[in-house]
Amino acid sequence: MLINLFNTLKDTGVPCSLRELLDLLNALDKRLVFANTEEFYFLSRAILVKDEKNYDKFDRAFDIYFKGLETLDDVIQALIPDEWLRKEFEKFLTPEELEKIKSMGGLEKLLDEFKKRLEEQKGRHEGGDKWVGTGGTSPYGNSGMNPEGIRVGGEGKQNKAVKVWEKRDFKNLDDSIELGTRNIKIALRRLRKFVRESHNEEFDLDGTIKSTAKNAGLLDIKMVPEKANAVKVIVLFDVGGSMDPHVKICEELFSACKTEFKNLEYFYFHNFIYETVWKDNTRRHNERIETTELFQKYSQDYKIIFIGDATMAPYEITNAGGSIEHWNEEPGSVWMKKFFANYEKLIWLNPVPEDHWDYSSSIELSRALIDDQMYPLTLKGLEDGMSFLTK
Repeated sequence: MLINLFNTLKDTGVPCSLRELLDLLNALDKRLVFANTEEFYFLSRAILVKDEKNYDKFDRAFDIYFKGLETLDDVIQALIPDEWLRKEFEKFLTPEELEKIKSMGGLEKLLDEFKKRLEEQKGRHEGGDKWVGTGGTSPYGNSGMNPEGIRVGGEGKQNKAVKVWEKRDFKNLDDSIELGTRNIKIALRRLRKFVRESHNEEFDLDGTIKSTAKNAGLLDIKMVPEKANAVKVIVLFDVGGSMDPHVKICEELFSACKTEFKNLEYFYFHNFIYETVWKDNTRRHNERIETTELFQKYSQDYKIIFIGDATMAPYEITNAGGSIEHWNEEPGSVWMKKFFANYEKLIWLNPVPEDHWDYSSSIELSRALIDDQMYPLTLKGLEDGMSFLTK
C-alpha cells in the first residue's frame, strides 16, 4: 500500500526518500496512528514532507492516491486489517456493544449497508433510524446514539464510531505561486544570522542546570540576552509606471521584511538606479537622498536587494540622460557597478514571470549588470535569492 503512495508522491514532485518511507512504516508499526485516514494524513505529511512549499504537492498526491483505491473495501482492507480491528474493539468497546455490532452481522455487513444507504439517499437527513444523517439512531451519521455506527463528518459525541468518513479540503502552498506575507516570511528566514545582542533577556536552561548543580542543588536561575537576527539589509523598491500592477506583492514583501529583519533600510527608485533615491514617494521630487550617501553610511556587510520589473527602454540603463524623470549625468549602468563595488552581496527580485525575461532587452541588460543574480518573485525564487545572500 505505502509503496504506491510513495511512488505517487515522487510522481507529483515531492522529494521524499526511502529512508523517510521506512520511518513512516516504523511509525505505523508503533501504532502512532490507527484506522484513521486523517491522522494518517498528518503523520505521513510530517514524516515525508520536509518543506512547507511541498504541502500542496503532497495534498494532491494524497488525494490522487486515495481516489485510486476504487472501493470502500479497498480502503478497509488496506488501512484496517481485520485482526487489528478486532483488537481495538476489545480495548474500547464494552461486551454489550460488541454484541450489538454482531447483531448487525459484523463489520462487513455494516459497511455493505452503509454503501447501500449512501446510494439510496437523495439529500440531508436529521433524526430518524435509517438514513445517513445527524442526531438520530441510524448506525450511519454524526452526533447520533447508535454505538454500532459509521461516523460521517464532525467530531462525534456519544457514539463510538467504527469508521470516520470525512471529506478533505486541500490547501495551496507551492513554490511557483505568487507570494503572501506568511510565505514571504518563511522564505526570508533563510537569511538569518542570530547573535545575542538584545536588551531583553530569556531563560537559559543549560546555564541554570549547570549553576544549580554547582550550587549544591539550590536553584540558581540564569538569564541571557535574546537572540536576534543580525543580518543587515537594504531593500530598494522600484515604484510607479509598470510596477503599479505589482504594488500588492511589494507591500506584502515590505511588511515581511520589517518583521524579519531588525537591521533594515529601505529606499525607492523609478525604473533604474541613478544618483538619488528617496524614502517618501509623496515627496520624492523635494526630499531625495544622494546614492553616494548610502555607500558612505552603510557598511559593506549590508545585503542589497533590488525589487522591480526591470522593464524599461534600454537607453534608461545605458545612456547619460536616459532617465525619464530627470537628466542623469551618468548612466544607470554606472551606478549599478558602483553598488557592486561597494557591497559584497546583491540580488534583484523580479515580479515578472521568469519565462518572459528573455523577451525583454532591459531585463537582459539588468541581469548582465548584476552577474545574473536576478530571481523571480515566487517562493522558490525568494528562497534561492536568500540562499545566495547567505553564502
